[in-house]
Amino acid sequence: MLDAVLADISACRACRPYLPHEPRPVVRVSADTRLLICGQAPGRLVHETGLPFNDPSGNRLRAWMGIDRDTFYGRSEIGVAAMAFCFPGTNPKGGDYPPPPRCAALWRPRLLAGLPKVELTLLVGSYAQAWALGARAKASMTDTVAAWTEYGPDVLPLPHPSWRNTGWLKRNPWFEEEVTPYLRQRVQAILAP
Repeated sequence: MLDAVLADISACRACRPYLPHEPRPVVRVSADTRLLICGQAPGRLVHETGLPFNDPSGNRLRAWMGIDRDTFYGRSEIGVAAMAFCFPGTNPKGGDYPPPPRCAALWRPRLLAGLPKVELTLLVGSYAQAWALGARAKASMTDTVAAWTEYGPDVLPLPHPSWRNTGWLKRNPWFEEEVTPYLRQRVQAILAP
């Protein structure tokens, strides 16, 4: 079942009329996925390489998780499936466009049904949090992340690790003091032999 869903996602061109480039769906999961990372959408570097979180935000995310690049990409227990699988393009006002909701509606139910071993889902950024938590999400991303203990043990909301959130991290030191150690502990438990 999972192989069929992944093949369908790889062949998907549903967003072709709305993108400024050829779609290139990026998703990296396996039947062994126990830790699922749900971000918003691939960035330009990820689009170019086909490797999720292959950019500076991925470096920060891996630091939060307490793992290196080889572990992140080499362990089948770690999967990445953003809210949208294709790079949505760059907004001339700065940053990337938000993930188109049609992608999540089209693919997430089937994909998640094919991942029965997931123990922890990281909801990276407000788009992932809004989709996955629905009415349980708080009024803002900050409020949702601050209420992280309400969503466990199977879900952990995180801010986006983009450089654009460096100021947010400085204003909210509790995140790296409280949430990051918990995240590292959970990741180590999931990856333990």
